[in-house]
Amino acid sequence: MADDLDWNAIIAPGDDADGRKQPAARPDDTERPTSADQPLSRREARAAEAARGRRDGDDADSTRPTSPADAPVAQHHDELHPEVRALLTGEVPADAARNAGLVGGAAAAGGGAAPGGGAAGGGGRDGRGGGGRSSRPPREPRPKRRRGPLIAGIVIVAVVLAAGGGAYAFAAPKIQQVIGAISGAQESDDYSGSGTSKVTITIKQGDIGEDVAKTLQRSGVVKSSQVFYKLLLTSPNVQFQPGSYALKKEMSAKSALAALQDEKSRVQASIVIPEGTALQDIEAGMVSKAGLTKEEVSSAAADVQAYGLPAGTTTLEGWLFPATYPINPGWSAKQYFQSMVDTMKQHLAAAGVAEADQERVIIFASLVQKEAGVAADFPKVARVFQNRLDQGMALQSDATVAYGTGNTHTVTTTDAERADAGNKYNTYQHKGLPPAPISNPGDVAIKAVTQPASGSWLYFVTVNLETGETVFSDTLPQHEAAVAQFRAWLRAHPSYQ
Repeated sequence: MADDLDWNAIIAPGDDADGRKQPAARPDDTERPTSADQPLSRREARAAEAARGRRDGDDADSTRPTSPADAPVAQHHDELHPEVRALLTGEVPADAARNAGLVGGAAAAGGGAAPGGGAAGGGGRDGRGGGGRSSRPPREPRPKRRRGPLIAGIVIVAVVLAAGGGAYAFAAPKIQQVIGAISGAQESDDYSGSGTSKVTITIKQGDIGEDVAKTLQRSGVVKSSQVFYKLLLTSPNVQFQPGSYALKKEMSAKSALAALQDEKSRVQASIVIPEGTALQDIEAGMVSKAGLTKEEVSSAAADVQAYGLPAGTTTLEGWLFPATYPINPGWSAKQYFQSMVDTMKQHLAAAGVAEADQERVIIFASLVQKEAGVAADFPKVARVFQNRLDQGMALQSDATVAYGTGNTHTVTTTDAERADAGNKYNTYQHKGLPPAPISNPGDVAIKAVTQPASGSWLYFVTVNLETGETVFSDTLPQHEAAVAQFRAWLRAHPSYQ
């Protein structure tokens, strides 16, 4: 492909339009008459000179094709052909933009070659557009000259130009990468130094070097698992022990390897699940702490019926008891989930919840867990929701609405979200409990549901976000007065808004 390009038209400075319009020289017309009105192109001039050299007894090998490297070297980007300069600098010439159309252009329309049939618009060899590898006339030897990154970049760009104007959008970033690699400006694929913030990773039983490398990259310790793995290949005596290690994010591969070989880095890590944590956050903790992949954890969470839950249960949400679970390097994601489910069942039994009532209690407790503030208010919040259920009122819980929108970290909602009947967790629009738990409740919430406080409250609102003070009301006017109190507090504490 490179031998078919009109290197003079691409590389040589000057009037490039003439270079594109003149047809390529043919061996049988190297001595065609010229005049002031028909100046020879540089290729034709060299061909004529070479032919005269043969008549004068030049013994050069006539079958050797001329090397593109023998072309004149541009000393400044302004001397480059406009299309080459466009790819090197990112500036697209107007005619190229028209050909590409910036949305496909000629290439999208099926035109693989540039207008004119030859490379970069030049007429093909032997009067054909493109064409085969016919021999070029020999030329006199030229002294070697130093060729730097510019020529290397031009050779690659010239080949790309043969694909036509439609290639600009694709080729430009690739060319910039090549130029960066040649000039030594390529971004490093390894961090430098000993790291920044702390992170704990786990090497599981049976992990090989490649698994360890992937775990380090996934946890943000090393920049590239491949760089770390290549380092391992040059360190045949390295052995990893299953367990958890305290490392840092953004460590160099060498620093990470040294830390993993240091016994002082070994720690007893755990998966800590606070009350009210949602399933998606527990999954993330298992990935970051237990050395499991996201795919492993997601697949195990989706297999709901593998954990002995009631028929019809569609999610593990709510069934994972909040506690601290030590990391076991030999465990799978299913084993961690099973331990959490078994712990929840034990706590439900200890609270006196019959097996047939477990699902309802968990759903109810998950709602109380997200809505209540201080522990003393949990039984009161449970009573409010129970009173509304008994009277056929909508629960109107913002926490359920937020969960249905995918937001598990807040209980605030908008008017539009509360009006969305398509959200099956929207307890403003649908009466009764939500269809499934919205968090994983702890003992306090479970006890509140099984032993709610006595009272006739139908409303509650937290009026002080710093102390968690909550006002419980029997009537709507009382509740509206409490809401006004809360708004006044917000005005006095603008940082909470």
